[in-house]
Amino acid sequence: MARKRPLRDAGTVVVLEHRSTVLADNPLRDPQVRKLAVWLPREYDERRGGPGRRFPVLYDLVGFTGSGIAHLNWKPFSENVAERAARLIHEGRMGPVILVFPDCFTALGGNQYVNSSAIGLYADYLLDEIVPFVDREFRTLASREHRGCFGKSSGGYGAMIHGMKYASHWGAIANHSGDAYFDFIYRADWPNTLNELAKFRRPARKAGPVHPPREAAAERGLREGLDDGRVRRFLEAVWAKHKVSHAEGHAIMNVCMAATYDPDPNAPLGFRLPFHLDTGELIEDRWRRWLEHDPVLLVRRHARNLKRLKGIYIDCGWRDQYHIHFGSRQRSRRLAAAGIEHRYEEFDDDHSDIDYRMEASLPFLYRALKP
Repeated sequence: MARKRPLRDAGTVVVLEHRSTVLADNPLRDPQVRKLAVWLPREYDERRGGPGRRFPVLYDLVGFTGSGIAHLNWKPFSENVAERAARLIHEGRMGPVILVFPDCFTALGGNQYVNSSAIGLYADYLLDEIVPFVDREFRTLASREHRGCFGKSSGGYGAMIHGMKYASHWGAIANHSGDAYFDFIYRADWPNTLNELAKFRRPARKAGPVHPPREAAAERGLREGLDDGRVRRFLEAVWAKHKVSHAEGHAIMNVCMAATYDPDPNAPLGFRLPFHLDTGELIEDRWRRWLEHDPVLLVRRHARNLKRLKGIYIDCGWRDQYHIHFGSRQRSRRLAAAGIEHRYEEFDDDHSDIDYRMEASLPFLYRALKP
């Protein structure tokens, strides 16, 4: 199969450096200076588009372990996001837009585009710094009516949550296979994470009889979702490696979600865990904190904001290996029950390598946000 040929004039990528005040002194000591990539369509050239012409702007929220600029990389047998947008515009399936690729990567592999005292204030970073910065530097249509965000997986979750909570900043959102129905997608994966973390238990387990724990304080800590040191040792080991295994990648993802959904400045590492590290028992109080962030359960609470949006696009493969299609269906039904207009699609694929679904979402967003 030959790779798709990009258009000869496929627009311009500009990479700027932005120094964040919001991310200064973040708890993970991640960089406050980030590269921000922006794609400008060929019509941005005033000789083609007209002097002073302004454009809708779309923010690409990448998935876990990703960074915005990665969506501009060369792709075999496919197109990167900018090449896809350029072709869709050339084919007349959408009008010209500006695309923004923020960098929200963290030492925990990413974030969910929300504020967390254990990770950083990434919602504030986007809304209070990056959006105004882009509007100052480029000829955007600088209002929510012409500004949208989209993403896949954690990025889809971020787009959905931003539509729910920050409708004063966004006019439309698109969510590809975004995290939903936490009881399915996260809870079932935690046994694997506990096994991975157990490698860093001290003292290490030995074969033979197992006696009830003698240290009441340590046991009480585990029952309250506190790290006994194994999570810290796991993270230090991962950060020191050149290659992270599949199991380690899933474990750090669940650790990142704990830091996102249940931050606690008074806890070790600044967050709590939803399961007892030794017995695997669900800690109900901690899990409730996670469910407060489940978009399936947030529809009714944020119905007014969702109704303000000019467009909501959601899709998911019905073979998603993380079972996100079940949560996507539930959310769509709850949106419909609340009278919230949206477009929901399913397709015959899993969670991986589904950027081609932007063939539907990018034109949808343009139609919702066009001047």
